[in-house]
Amino acid sequence: MRHLPIFLELSGRAAVVVGGGVVAARRAEVLIKAGASVTTFATALSEDFRELLEAPSFRHEARDPEPKDFEGAALCFVATEDLRLAADARAAAKSAGALVNVADRPRLCDFIMPSIVDRSPLVIAISTGGASPILGRMLKARLETLIPAAYGRLARLTGGFRLAVAKAIPSPIVRRRFWEAVLEGPIGERALSGDDRAADAELARAIERAAAERAEAPRGEVYLVGAGPGDPDLLTFRALRLMQKADVVLYDRLTDEGVMNLVRREAERIYVGKQPDDHELPQGEISALLVKLARQGKRVLRLKGGDPFMFGRGGEEIEALAADGIAFQVCPGVTAATGAAAYAGIPLTHRDHAQSCVFVTGHGKDGKIALDWGALLQPRQTVAIYMGLRNLEALTREFIAHGADADLPAAVVDNATRATQRVVVGALGTVAAKVRAAELSGPAIIIIGTVVTLRDKLDWRLQAELRSPAEGDLSPAASEKDRER
Repeated sequence: MRHLPIFLELSGRAAVVVGGGVVAARRAEVLIKAGASVTTFATALSEDFRELLEAPSFRHEARDPEPKDFEGAALCFVATEDLRLAADARAAAKSAGALVNVADRPRLCDFIMPSIVDRSPLVIAISTGGASPILGRMLKARLETLIPAAYGRLARLTGGFRLAVAKAIPSPIVRRRFWEAVLEGPIGERALSGDDRAADAELARAIERAAAERAEAPRGEVYLVGAGPGDPDLLTFRALRLMQKADVVLYDRLTDEGVMNLVRREAERIYVGKQPDDHELPQGEISALLVKLARQGKRVLRLKGGDPFMFGRGGEEIEALAADGIAFQVCPGVTAATGAAAYAGIPLTHRDHAQSCVFVTGHGKDGKIALDWGALLQPRQTVAIYMGLRNLEALTREFIAHGADADLPAAVVDNATRATQRVVVGALGTVAAKVRAAELSGPAIIIIGTVVTLRDKLDWRLQAELRSPAEGDLSPAASEKDRER
């Protein structure tokens, strides 16, 4: 995040605009809406200022500004094509302590202006950090259609009763549950429909009931949510909804930072990540912590990489919750094998290659590999191995020892679906050495079967490289020579 998004209180504060064109007019307009007292310096004003001239908080000075004109100003917008005037105005405003924005000169700006969706008092600001203003405007247009003007009425309704609710409901957890019930229930619907009087009356009665009940913190709940293999775009709508409701989140090392950015900002975060032979918290303690936090009345989000029930020990956690009578929900996620296969261009099943697929873990209890080799070594079958990177050499050796062809295609997908994804392709007899040379760090999925040979045709990322002359020789012949991507 290059810029810090903030909302400034400008009511009654002075602001200066230098320039008389359309950009200057738009800046003056938004300042007036924010409550600032605006002085615009320009020898002449364009027609775009016509509606601002009668505003009591607007003043026009038909001259260039002097250094003293910036004293006491909180903000200064410079929107003039006169480069000398722009430089002088910026220097004077900075000397006076004002924050300065120079139109179309991001390097000269203390702040940048976002695209704004105004549903006052609900305001949404969209910024691309100056990288793509057009994209910002496109997103603004989309949000304008998705968020009705009535949401402004809903914000005003809650704003008018905030102090009363805080007084009636001391507990922050209970208070947040109260507001969620208001906004998602009949009272919120009344406000959205424009029936403000009925909404006010019903909310007042609800506050009276809450004050009389003096409810303690409600019994908590646990959300066991699959965070997918890494790409935040693979989260389900339900996962996003639960992530925004949580009071506290327990997450592991497989949870991508992009996914964590979608969790409710105010939620407490507890890292319980585990690595081989380096457990931050033993599984039993994690389960006990879920129970403890839920008993405190909290909504606990347990974020697990991939899918909670696919080698994620989610079953053990909900066993502990069920034993203590803790309410829970399970939200499935895209498991690592399917995500890795899709992003690497390797179908797990294919009519010409594999009619079945087996998911196994590459390490067992106490670190011992105990697999049913007879079940794995079946014709026209794909084997996807989780958590097997560290034991890759032993795994491939055991496959061959139990009768697998050393030339059977194999692939290792490292950091699947992330921007750092890497794929190493080889055969059972060679892939371990290739992976060692590539210094893959994991997490990784191992895929074994003839479906791996389809990658050159089906990986859309690889096809994009092959079509790009800037990438050099990435022809099929070159691909055969060096199969790491």
